[in-house]
Amino acid sequence: MTSPEMKRPPQPDFIIGGAPKCGTTSLHFILDQHPEIAFPTDEVNYFDADDPFNWPDLFFERGGRLDYRDPAPENTETRDWYRAKYAALGDMALLGEDSTRYLFSPMVAHRVKQRLPEAKVIFMLRDPVKRAYSEYWHAMKMMRVTTSFEGALTALPQIVAGSTYAPHLQQWIDVLGRDRVHIVLLEDFKTDRQAVMDGIARFIGVEPFSLEGYELWFNKTSYPGKPKLMQWVNALVGRRVSRLRYMGHMRRNTGLREKLANRLYQFYFHKVNPLLLTADRPPEMNPETARYLSRLLSDRNAGLDALLGRDLSEVWSSWSPATTPTTTTDDKDKSMAAQ
Repeated sequence: MTSPEMKRPPQPDFIIGGAPKCGTTSLHFILDQHPEIAFPTDEVNYFDADDPFNWPDLFFERGGRLDYRDPAPENTETRDWYRAKYAALGDMALLGEDSTRYLFSPMVAHRVKQRLPEAKVIFMLRDPVKRAYSEYWHAMKMMRVTTSFEGALTALPQIVAGSTYAPHLQQWIDVLGRDRVHIVLLEDFKTDRQAVMDGIARFIGVEPFSLEGYELWFNKTSYPGKPKLMQWVNALVGRRVSRLRYMGHMRRNTGLREKLANRLYQFYFHKVNPLLLTADRPPEMNPETARYLSRLLSDRNAGLDALLGRDLSEVWSSWSPATTPTTTTDDKDKSMAAQ
């Protein structure tokens, strides 16, 4: 519901829609420091809450029935939950949403077009192999990983899917139009934050602003000092605790069960889990795995150079776009014989 002092609709004007582990948290907090812009504190994850591929943690089985979060517009509980997040921000010039898996859910672009017909969407990308490896370690920290990186490539398909940008970006552009989609690279953001932020400011409709005095980097990651030990602890306890995190998500009125679950999660995540996160850097990726992912993710992102209008091999060390197969003499002979 809209608060009495709020004159504008309680909904976002722009969305940071992904990809995860590409600097979106820093972008969120930089923009949130602007006096004319406000965000809900955490990621919202509203329009894809019923997508089990993006959010398996939002699905529960209760007595043989499926308990899930339904973002349909006629669902008053989730609709009011979403609006309340923006009503609480007051009458700001611009409101933003941060939901970093929207890029990968095929129905979200259509939902945004229908329900937020003026909203713009920002996507941040990163070297796809480095992004995949970073998501693995994030999943380890969030207690979801119980295996090596190589094992996680099949156990957690979101790791590969989250580095598959091209077909999803094309769909967003097709649905919303190119003028409502803005794409930046994390590597450019690190090299020249001011230039990237100037482009984002113009895109969302504010005057470019100096970053002097702004905090610029957030969400520093710690890594397990003993990865195998953390995998074992996650398998034994952490994986079960991680499921408690979202029990109250998109619920306007939470009961005792949800409140106790949240307290247990918060205690374990903030007090117990950090005891295992004692390293500043992850181990190096196995070179054979890196070569495999370089080819796989380059091929899964075929056409991304053209979509972005740049040679990504100049930016991403893992980028190995497919080349036109060389025609051999045998191929020519077979072709002539067939004519």
